[in-house]
Amino acid sequence: MARGMNHVFLIGALARDPELRYTQSGLAVFEATVAGEDHIVGNDGKERRLPYYHRISMLGKPAEWQGERGYRAGDPVLVEGSLEYNAWDSPEGGKRSIVRVKALRIEQLAAQAPLSEDAGGGVRMAGGMNEVLVVGNLTREPELRYTPGGDAVLSLGLAVNENWTDRSGEKQEKVHWIDVTLWRELAEAMQNLKKGDPVLVKGRLMNESWTDKDGNKRSSTKVEATRVEALSRGAATGSAAATPAAPRQATGSAAYSAPFAGGAGTGNRSGGLDIDQGLNDIPPEEDDMPF
Repeated sequence: MARGMNHVFLIGALARDPELRYTQSGLAVFEATVAGEDHIVGNDGKERRLPYYHRISMLGKPAEWQGERGYRAGDPVLVEGSLEYNAWDSPEGGKRSIVRVKALRIEQLAAQAPLSEDAGGGVRMAGGMNEVLVVGNLTREPELRYTPGGDAVLSLGLAVNENWTDRSGEKQEKVHWIDVTLWRELAEAMQNLKKGDPVLVKGRLMNESWTDKDGNKRSSTKVEATRVEALSRGAATGSAAATPAAPRQATGSAAYSAPFAGGAGTGNRSGGLDIDQGLNDIPPEEDDMPF
């Protein structure tokens, strides 16, 4: 059965001036980067601040309206949207893909929040909100692994269905392929999930960067789960209870280097952005991506 729930909520500062541009077909595209900090309490009881930089986009007339609002770097905003997966053929050969936030609503906050400046010349909110809630079906068998430090990690592939009716009345469907990472007690509790199982995932949106086998710097966007709920496949199937995630032990971007199941490329992957890397590690612009 097709399942789908796909919600993203971000509160942060605009890391740089947003851009309104037009595609060759005349479609308006409003693009911005929302930046803030997740405050994470580690296993040692200490709080760490992990920065996030998430690109958002809005299309059509709403994009033009947002472009007229005169946003500038540092403006605090609320973004309501969804995760959108796009794939295309790269001019260099092979398939490329990206997951980004499709904004459905952007509101400027009434009060100016404290800002932090990063080494890349951008700014971020010293706080904010970074929440994702998705429902989909597992695309592969989960594989439980352990980091050299003994932390359990479970990688899930999620297919999230989007259904709508176009202007001509035709029903349309698109599948968004989302990678999800579970840590520690949550990872071990959900290791018996099977391919095809429907699940609800609550977590935060995160970026990862690594170097592939050809020496190219690559980035990806995925969800780090804080709660996972296994849903029933049918009337005869029970529901597994969710287990809250243990507090994430965060000691910088190198703390979670581990071989994850799935994903593109090879090499060391980082579970978060270093606080001084800033805009240098957000996913690169893909000028050749079709809309």
